[in-house]
Amino acid sequence: MPKKIAILFSLLICCCQMAFAAGVVEPATSAHRGQLYRITHDGKTGYLFGTIHVGRDGVYPLDPVVTRALRDASALVIELDIRQDAPFQLALARHGRYPEGDMVQHHLSPAALGLMVQALARAGMSLQSVQQYKPWLIANLLIGAEMEVHGFQRSQAVEYALLAAAKNQDKTVRELESADYQLSLFDTLDERQQEQYLLENLAELADGASLKKSTALIEAWSAADAPGIHAAWQSATSGDTISAGFMNRVLLGKRNPEMASNIERILQQDQVAFVGVGLLHLVGEDGLPQLLKRRGYQVEQLY
Repeated sequence: MPKKIAILFSLLICCCQMAFAAGVVEPATSAHRGQLYRITHDGKTGYLFGTIHVGRDGVYPLDPVVTRALRDASALVIELDIRQDAPFQLALARHGRYPEGDMVQHHLSPAALGLMVQALARAGMSLQSVQQYKPWLIANLLIGAEMEVHGFQRSQAVEYALLAAAKNQDKTVRELESADYQLSLFDTLDERQQEQYLLENLAELADGASLKKSTALIEAWSAADAPGIHAAWQSATSGDTISAGFMNRVLLGKRNPEMASNIERILQQDQVAFVGVGLLHLVGEDGLPQLLKRRGYQVEQLY
């Protein structure tokens, strides 16, 4: 079960190409995906590419312009090296599980527990199989399970295509974060917030909103649909729910400045770095492109 938990949870985390240095512009008919930026500063060049962490109906091919940008780079930088499972399992045990002898039944109201048991049953899971996991993790597990039922696979994530290309080109792979850090963010939710996070996500699973939001983001990424991408970002970060507040304040608001600092550090190590991060990290006034621009970088959206 822990291996399955890790795979499904990673569907959610790991919680996101028209001109190059020579000035070559891709034809408008090119099938772009996501968003691509070029960043330059003090003779250093980097690319920012927005990814999605799942795929369906075959591995998404890399945009030809993305392929050339990656070939031009000396290193691939991603949030996590998703080929490594052991660090994720250690982080899961540290942040997502209760100590031996404790269980989720001790931390939820009877009403929340009943709704969770019903959702688990619909997903083909028993309470016993997840009772050592915290509410935030069970919520994310259920979302991942639904996505998997509808054909979305972590094994078809864009990061795998990037990693395969980097391996073929014998490139260095660097990480922006760690599994321990990413899961520790969810563990900052107190018990009240965890129950509310669970209830909000159970409600969205029940009425279909959860799948609708996920597919809207994937479709916007697949078409490089800027308005659609912005709408998905607004949907994820707006409102007075625990989930939206956590996304806005922590999963994006806290991580984006830290990512920007790590990107700056990496650009000092590599002449050209290709950075692939979840698409929503690139959106808004506090997205990575705007943060780097405020730090003195020249930032050009290639598409």
